[in-house]
Amino acid sequence: MSDRVQMLVALQDLELMIREAEDPTSKETEEALGFTMQGIEKLQMDCEQLRKKIPKPDLRLYDRIRRRYHRVVVPVVSRICTGCFQGLPTSRTRTIPTSRPLPTCESCGRILYWL
Repeated sequence: MSDRVQMLVALQDLELMIREAEDPTSKETEEALGFTMQGIEKLQMDCEQLRKKIPKPDLRLYDRIRRRYHRVVVPVVSRICTGCFQGLPTSRTRTIPTSRPLPTCESCGRILYWL
């Protein structure tokens, strides 16, 4: 997995943690189990710092896809996009160049990485 994709996966994970921590239903469930939701500000700060490190074209693509899907960056398993579960063409192989543009699914448009 390229460094560019790794940064986007980390950003996605941070944003999902923030969304879950801010969700009132999740917060009530966690508190009922005896857990307190703390550190949201730290997560938001880390998220903003990471956004500054990501190249602008990659961030624009990520934000555009994020408007449609919660999971923007998804793995490919056995030539199947795990975002939409559509098979990728045989011409798409593991050896994706690390240069622009980021590899995306032809069906759903999500950013892909190979396991």
